[in-house]
Amino acid sequence: MKTSIPKAFANNAFRIAPLPTEVAKEARRVAESGADDHAVITVDSVTGYPCRHCLRWAQPGQRVILFPYASIPPGRPYSETGPIFVHAEPCERYSATGEYPADFRTSRVFRAYDANYNMIDAEVANGNNPEAVIEKLLQNPKTEFVDARSVTRGCFTFRILRA
Repeated sequence: MKTSIPKAFANNAFRIAPLPTEVAKEARRVAESGADDHAVITVDSVTGYPCRHCLRWAQPGQRVILFPYASIPPGRPYSETGPIFVHAEPCERYSATGEYPADFRTSRVFRAYDANYNMIDAEVANGNNPEAVIEKLLQNPKTEFVDARSVTRGCFTFRILRA
């Protein structure tokens, strides 16, 4: 069943910013070197290993790299380093930035931040309309960006920017 997208989102009021390709490439390089903090894992479930680069769930049998990532720069009160996954093999970066990623329509928390990386609001979207939550957070003129995170694990998923 296709979910309707609010007009503001369809008109590119904001855009999805997946993990930069350079970060995914560096994670693969570091994992190949055998670094302890970059684990290569063989996927064993259909919804346990979300790739932050292509914004798709890795499928059973595929390999992913689990590594630490800080979406907020160090030295800020809300800076935190947490585990994220990328495919071990190169994957195409999510390019439909004007569309919300279909694989992540449920179980996301959205945290709004100001230009100084201070969290100013947060809301859970555990239904079929995360766009409405994002729109609401972006209505605050102080909101610089919104980070999507896992509700259950708290891990960074992707960033949402104003268009």
